[in-house]
Amino acid sequence: VQLQASGGGLVQAGGYLRLSCAVSRIMFRAYDMAWYRQAPGQERELVASITSGGGTTYANPVKGRFIIYRDNAGDAVYLQMNNLKPEDTAVYYCSTEDRGVRRWGQGTQVTVSS
Repeated sequence: VQLQASGGGLVQAGGYLRLSCAVSRIMFRAYDMAWYRQAPGQERELVASITSGGGTTYANPVKGRFIIYRDNAGDAVYLQMNNLKPEDTAVYYCSTEDRGVRRWGQGTQVTVSS
C-alpha cells in the first residue's frame, strides 16, 4: 500500500483546507479509509473515516466542520476542513488497514493560527 497525503499548510482560524490522499497498490474501492491526526505531545487520534460503501464517521471535535469523501475512480480520499480552529493544528495522516495491518501515509502538517 502507498498513501501519499498532501494539502496541509498554514491557515488562520476560521479558514479552510482540503487534504488529499492518493492511494496506490491496492484495490482502493474495496478498502475503508481514514484520516488521523497527531498534535505535539498528544497521541494519534482518529478524525474521520469512510467505508468502502461511503458510510462516514467523525470524531466529536470535528463534526459539522470536516467532511471526508472518496473518489473511487481516482483512487483518492479527501478531507475538507472548514472553520478551522487552533486546536486542529496537527500532522494529519491518511490511513487504511490492509490484511490486518494499519498502514500510514507520511503525514501533512496543518497549522491554524489564532
